[in-house]
Amino acid sequence: MQKYGELLRALLEKRGITTEEQADIFLNPVYKRDLHDPFLMKDMEKVCVRLYEAVENKEKIVIYADYDCDGIPGAVILSDLFKMLNMPVEVYPHTKDFGVGVYIPQRNSEGYGLNLEAIKGFAKSGVKLLITVDLGITAVAEVAQTEVDGIDVIITDHHLPRLVRPADISDGVKAGRASFVLPRAYAILNPKTDDYPEKMLCGAGVAFKFVQGFLKKYGEYFKIKDGAEKWMLDMAGLATLSDMVPLTGENRAIAYFGMKVLKKSPRPGLQKLLAKMNIDQRYLSPDDIGFMVTPRLNAASRMDDPMRAFELLATEDETEGGVLADHLSKINEERKTIVTSIMREVNKKFENRKNTEVIVIGNPKWRVGILGLVAGKICDQRKKPVFVWGKDENDCIKGSCRSDGSVSVVELMTAASESFIDFGGHELAGGFTVHNDKIHFLEEALSKNFKKITTPLSGHPSLIKEGKGGGDVKLSLAEINMKNWKEIEKLEPFGFGNPKPVFLFENVNIDNIKKFGKNGSGEHLEITFSDASDRYKKAKAISFFSGIDSFKNKLEESLKVNLLATFDLSRFRGREELRLRIEDII
Repeated sequence: MQKYGELLRALLEKRGITTEEQADIFLNPVYKRDLHDPFLMKDMEKVCVRLYEAVENKEKIVIYADYDCDGIPGAVILSDLFKMLNMPVEVYPHTKDFGVGVYIPQRNSEGYGLNLEAIKGFAKSGVKLLITVDLGITAVAEVAQTEVDGIDVIITDHHLPRLVRPADISDGVKAGRASFVLPRAYAILNPKTDDYPEKMLCGAGVAFKFVQGFLKKYGEYFKIKDGAEKWMLDMAGLATLSDMVPLTGENRAIAYFGMKVLKKSPRPGLQKLLAKMNIDQRYLSPDDIGFMVTPRLNAASRMDDPMRAFELLATEDETEGGVLADHLSKINEERKTIVTSIMREVNKKFENRKNTEVIVIGNPKWRVGILGLVAGKICDQRKKPVFVWGKDENDCIKGSCRSDGSVSVVELMTAASESFIDFGGHELAGGFTVHNDKIHFLEEALSKNFKKITTPLSGHPSLIKEGKGGGDVKLSLAEINMKNWKEIEKLEPFGFGNPKPVFLFENVNIDNIKKFGKNGSGEHLEITFSDASDRYKKAKAISFFSGIDSFKNKLEESLKVNLLATFDLSRFRGREELRLRIEDII
């Protein structure tokens, strides 16, 4: 480890990386070394052969993708493959007899997953092959219907299968090795159901492995250049950074190379969206993805039609890309207003609320599409598993849940399965539908089962919610410099499982407090700190959506504090400025 600087060594050790060999692998991802052989997935050979047959026989194919910023980039990856195979790709139902239709369900009216009405339509229009993206692993009844209708289903998903007790397993479904059942699909690509080494791929990551496997087997036959799938890493990287999967192992490599491709991606819609947000594509960061790009893409399904996000990422037309970028930015602003309004209502409800292990909160008037955001915010505030519900367009009670890392929400819902009509997701996030007469007893049922579950996420250290603690390393304000920033930068991309290093600056003075924000709103803080032992050593720090009362002690000038912050390189209006981003002031 001696070839690395002292600061970088300390940060690597915090991540459990203690040898030079481990450090070399972590800091210098290599495509061929760090991406596993796609044929390690159990059904990869089977799906590649089936897709080859479908293309050769000119069958009608549908890509059925989830409506979020995992399923949609995954659908773009598969549509890119079909374009390479010279197959026409259209938004379903505008699909030709030979070609590919992309179908993304409406979040508010159809909800998550495969739905029977859509399947009936596919059967009538002559679809022979259905490929799911980021969904399908719990769709036992729906997949059984496709079999009846003569449609083969290839499931590509990363969610947990439906957990069952042995007594619940019937002859109509095949049992997995553990206590879960799998749909009777033609084939399944899901690392959580086989021995694939990277269990935590996102949905688009699984779709990318499908493409990687297909091109490895048939790329030469179709005269496709070796490595052509690398241009699709922009979508795999975008989804990996958006979907809160740990950025370790293969995911780190996908995010690392994904960021490299994103910075030079030729997709016109993506370029127009970045320009709309004043982001220089060459310097695009994971923070830009998480805070700026992903919310706008997700706004499509939350506020309008998810197909708008797919069209933005898939279009080859600059004019269309510009129109869609404007539209997504506009509806994202509307989404923010609604979430702020709901959070005000939530905070009022908490004024007279009893303390429970699990929080269940809702209102029939709350829009189903934004409940995941609300659940995430409450979970961050209250540090508990949170279930938030509303009513959809069909008068059905639906909701989203988030875990604080203390328990798997899927296991929790399985334990209280009698309360639900349907549910699914992964350890940290999920969705559910509840019987109208059981919603008011849901909190009690979940809290009771929370106490019984003795398997929190301790089995997945990378999934445990990362707290601020005391910071990764102590620094002085004098050490905020470009040399140290370049050391920190080597750990990128940051995200879940590889968080930005948080530094502790002890006993610093608050010299100046300034409010700033869009149109003079003053919703953000800029604070200048100085070193107690040397008042000439100063540093600027920012905190978004904060006021002087947002921390443990009310902030005022001349106050001595301990500051927890990350390094932040701003390129606002083309000017580079190294500053701090405040995590906490204590």
